[in-house]
Amino acid sequence: MSPRDGRSPGLGPANRVTLARIVLIPFFLVALLSAWPSLFARSNLLYVLRPWIATVVFAVLAATDAVDGYLARRRGEVTTFGKFIDPLADKILITAALLGLVEMRVLPSWIALIIIAREFIVSGLRMIASAEGVVIAASWLGKLKTNLQIVSICLFIVKDSRPIRALPAPLPQGINILSWCVMIAAVLFTIISLISYFRHAFETLEGPWS
Repeated sequence: MSPRDGRSPGLGPANRVTLARIVLIPFFLVALLSAWPSLFARSNLLYVLRPWIATVVFAVLAATDAVDGYLARRRGEVTTFGKFIDPLADKILITAALLGLVEMRVLPSWIALIIIAREFIVSGLRMIASAEGVVIAASWLGKLKTNLQIVSICLFIVKDSRPIRALPAPLPQGINILSWCVMIAAVLFTIISLISYFRHAFETLEGPWS
């Protein structure tokens, strides 16, 4: 209970920002995948900027992760619900973006599978550790892989857009290479961070389990 107003902080500003991130994910998918720009001529500015609109929406949603964390710490509203819903919102956003890129056929499905599988495995490790009273804190490796995933997804959304293709050579090819380099780095750090989680959870996984 909050000492100031006697109300539960479960739905405080931080958690509301997190829930808004989840609610707005379908809008990102609409911008990325839907046929709404086909209502306009293919030369229309809205059609041309469609990937960039989707990228801006994705980037704003990803940035709200820092906002809700800041609000929770500043207001002293770090709740059990917040600890559950915040990482879940991040996973849903990243998963939605990866599946969208696979649907667009610009990203191989095996890359999406590795990243998504890692999130399921880490969630399972944390559940096991929590049941044993052990807290596995987020490491800098996990934060780095998340940032790399966000940057690589943004690059993959726009790398084949008309404004990029209109750039003088060899800039479009260079952006394509950069996109793949960042995505490969994201996959590598996804795997490395998973190994790190296993290392920290080894004693808990080894048992004995109560």
